[in-house]
Amino acid sequence: MDKTVKKIKRRNQLNAGIRYALLILVGFIMLYPLIWLFGASFKSNAEIFTSIGIIPSKFDFSSYIEGWKTSTEYTFTRYFMNTFLIVIPKVVATVISCTLTAYGFARFNFAGKKVFFSILIATLLLPQIVLRIPQFLLFKELRWLDTYYPLVAPSAFAVDTFFVFMLIQFIRGIPRELEEAAYIDGCNSLQTLIYVIVPVLKPALVSVALFQFMWSMNDFMGPLIYISSVEKYPVSLALKMSMDASSSIKWSQVIAISLVSLTPSLILYFSSQKYFIEGITSGGVKG
Repeated sequence: MDKTVKKIKRRNQLNAGIRYALLILVGFIMLYPLIWLFGASFKSNAEIFTSIGIIPSKFDFSSYIEGWKTSTEYTFTRYFMNTFLIVIPKVVATVISCTLTAYGFARFNFAGKKVFFSILIATLLLPQIVLRIPQFLLFKELRWLDTYYPLVAPSAFAVDTFFVFMLIQFIRGIPRELEEAAYIDGCNSLQTLIYVIVPVLKPALVSVALFQFMWSMNDFMGPLIYISSVEKYPVSLALKMSMDASSSIKWSQVIAISLVSLTPSLILYFSSQKYFIEGITSGGVKG
């Protein structure tokens, strides 16, 4: 009997060892490009194009210093500030507008609700490129070109229908008894949303904020269309400009600043990883 138990234990340990080894291998393969980029930020152009190794021949931090200066009169400090002037208001506007819209669809009955919800779902399948020309003409008439308004203002009207749909599913999973108890205590609809629904929606709201933050940080087409002044460029355009500055591109500098631009998203993700995973995997209150 003891031999059988030991045999089973050894087999389980062997299976676990194989699983962990495979997971580590797959994880390394997936992370290898990012690890290589970090090593490449210290390499010369010649070494970047001739070596696939991770460790550079020498660690030279000049790529980060020189890359931060840029070839213009502004440093990347200015471009990062511009980026956050777009990203932070956009994230806040998205969370507020999508929450209000989702709450309305999930909890209220009004004329044309099914029609409006069908339109909402249909817009999920609409390519964003189709809207570029009408939006450009609209913002041109509003004299918003070369400002951040075209990049931020639409988010105040819940245009990100994916987030609205996701929040609707969460709210539908919240027991109505919680809201009924709030109504009995004298709360109106807005107070119920703020004090009852929003705390329960915290994982979903973190997911919305994190997705919007990463998408906005990486957005290239929007700023390219609406921003024309160099002093207003976000990081995405500044990086492209640094690659177009001359025929001899110092790729280590481009890679170095690209890695720096990833840092805010990585910090935000790891600091809110618990809520993000919960928001993605769950669909509301359980039990």
